[in-house]
Amino acid sequence: MPASHNQHDAKTYSATLIGCGKMGSAMMASWLENGLVSRVNVIDPSPLPVHLSDDPRVYYYPSYQGGIPTSDILILAVKPQILKEASQKIANDINDKTVLLSIAAGQRLSTLESIFGSDQPIIRTMPNTPAAIGKGVSVSVANTHVSLDQKEIADTLLRASGEHKWIKDEGLMDAVTALSGSGPAYLFHFIETLADAGEKLGLDADLSMSLARQTVIGSAALAEYDGGISAETLRKNVTSPGGTTQAALETLMDGRFQTILDEALNAAKKRSQELS
Repeated sequence: MPASHNQHDAKTYSATLIGCGKMGSAMMASWLENGLVSRVNVIDPSPLPVHLSDDPRVYYYPSYQGGIPTSDILILAVKPQILKEASQKIANDINDKTVLLSIAAGQRLSTLESIFGSDQPIIRTMPNTPAAIGKGVSVSVANTHVSLDQKEIADTLLRASGEHKWIKDEGLMDAVTALSGSGPAYLFHFIETLADAGEKLGLDADLSMSLARQTVIGSAALAEYDGGISAETLRKNVTSPGGTTQAALETLMDGRFQTILDEALNAAKKRSQELS
């Protein structure tokens, strides 16, 4: 038995994970590392990586079969396109004491209720990829059948991967998807374009990319370190009147950058609505 189970103040849960791709495996690794689970049943056709399969708390099944022990929480970490197919077999065996948590993009609570039953406790969650290193942010909405205890289970497991927020209005999930769900890709593209701009000023490609990456990494770390200070204040702190930063910001803040971001987030929101 892992040492973490001997800590009397630490609650552990049993979980069933359907789908163990990048996000599913990253989430599970964080639960195991933090001693949050006593058992995880993993259902995925692909064999597990060794660092997960060797853990005595992990029980692997290449496909769903009857007789898999019931869990406190069942996590659906499959692509939206195969959600129904992956869920149908297990839907008959799941009881209403198990809370279902879905991270399938764009799949509404009503869709999940049509598969698992209208009285099933269900949580819909939108995580993002930095969850893989414990720096993610996820946002959840629950249906009316989810109890406070079940919310606590979800909250505990999701916080192992970063920050976790609850919202009451499911209609906001498309906006959440557009901002934080897809957001990491915008930042990576910003690094690319910043490096391209540096190259155009005469820097060689490797140096320019290195400077762009580390500037974004360092600035994000500074924003985290000074969590109580607004982004506006952090920006003003590095902007000397009449200096180089101010000259650049006058161009960046002329409205075009904001317009492009507005258009990008609206496109992502629209696609999220179409997926559901």
